[in-house]
Amino acid sequence: MRWELNRLALAITSMVALAFLVPLIYATGKIAHDRAISDARQQAAAMVAALAVDADPQLLTSAVASTVAGSAGRLAVHMPGTDLVGTTHVSDTQVAQADQFRRAVTAEVPGGLAYLQPSVLSDGRSVVIEVFVPDEEMRRGVWPAWLALSALAVVLVAGSVLFADRLGSRLVRATRDLAGSSRRLGAGDLSVRIEPSGPRDLRDAAQAFNSMAADLRRLLDAERELAADLSHRLRTPLTALRLDAETMPAGPIGDRMRQACDMLDEELEAIIAGARLSVEARGKQESDLVEVLADRLAFWSALAEDQQRPWEVVGGQTPVPLPLPRSELILAVDSLLGNVFAHTPEGVAFRVTVSPAGLLVDDAGPGIADPAAAVQRGVSGAGSTGLGLDIVRRVAEAAGGRLEISRGPLGGARIGLLLPVPEMVPTQELPARTGGRRRRSS
Repeated sequence: MRWELNRLALAITSMVALAFLVPLIYATGKIAHDRAISDARQQAAAMVAALAVDADPQLLTSAVASTVAGSAGRLAVHMPGTDLVGTTHVSDTQVAQADQFRRAVTAEVPGGLAYLQPSVLSDGRSVVIEVFVPDEEMRRGVWPAWLALSALAVVLVAGSVLFADRLGSRLVRATRDLAGSSRRLGAGDLSVRIEPSGPRDLRDAAQAFNSMAADLRRLLDAERELAADLSHRLRTPLTALRLDAETMPAGPIGDRMRQACDMLDEELEAIIAGARLSVEARGKQESDLVEVLADRLAFWSALAEDQQRPWEVVGGQTPVPLPLPRSELILAVDSLLGNVFAHTPEGVAFRVTVSPAGLLVDDAGPGIADPAAAVQRGVSGAGSTGLGLDIVRRVAEAAGGRLEISRGPLGGARIGLLLPVPEMVPTQELPARTGGRRRRSS
């Protein structure tokens, strides 16, 4: 933008400079021409005065030689009855025409211009005084004047462009700050603010941007508080459920119910704490995908045992840190594992593969016929909320990755949270942890 402003200033000042330079160049040439003719007129007038005193040819020759034009061979006196005095550059016809007109005239001659001044002596004889003006004399001082004018025009244009650049730099700097802050706000940095600068319109835009960012942050804080309040409201039915679970006799079912209540209470605590975090604090959180997967498999493995689902875990020897809050990563892992239990019959096997390349969940179910429709938020062909896979997609994109839905090696669906690494690590090179009825070696 700065270069465009400079080019605009250059174009405007150049046109203005040319508008003045062209007439001045013409006027300079005209002034030099008129000056040369004026000098010739003065020397002719001096000879007229000399002729009025004495028209003796010898004295006249001395008078001609004493002038600048005469000494340079550019002055002549045409007087009838006597020889030509001086050096002539015109023809007899031109002299006769000047004498006939009885007024000063100029005649074009090779190499310049002849100024012819007719006069009358005291004895009534007519005389014509000729002063030759060469082309060099009529152009004397023109080129230096043109160069000076051109240099002045260049200096004025350069100064105008430099001044416009200094003024435009404030405008460009303010515009770049506004554009950069807008990009940062679009990337999720709600703490960005702009110091108003530049012209009034840009200062108003900067203040409007700051107000918009503050309002946006306030609305997001209100939404997070609302999510925390809604999660807190679940504590009442959870307390009732816990009391019922405590009254159940000791045994696998009662223990599992009490364990589920404890886990649900922990999840509510995590949701409330995560929802109330500020934008800056949420952006600085980091979670380990392997650790979260291990915690969630502790819950889902019990349900898999009840449904007699063979399952296995491949990988997980090295941590996989992600720049995401733990609550969001738990939500994505539960959505991937819960999708297997919700949309495949009991007894269908599944396999979980975790590595720095991401998380893959394969099952031996019927698969997903329309992957594009499966990720549409709120759309489900199996009677669910239709939010699970969209949650996984959003979490994957927040980590810089993507969601993949395809046909897996077990014959059913493969749903993957793929991270930005060159390629997946081959699963056959990773040891597997198995559970359920089916155990596979790797």
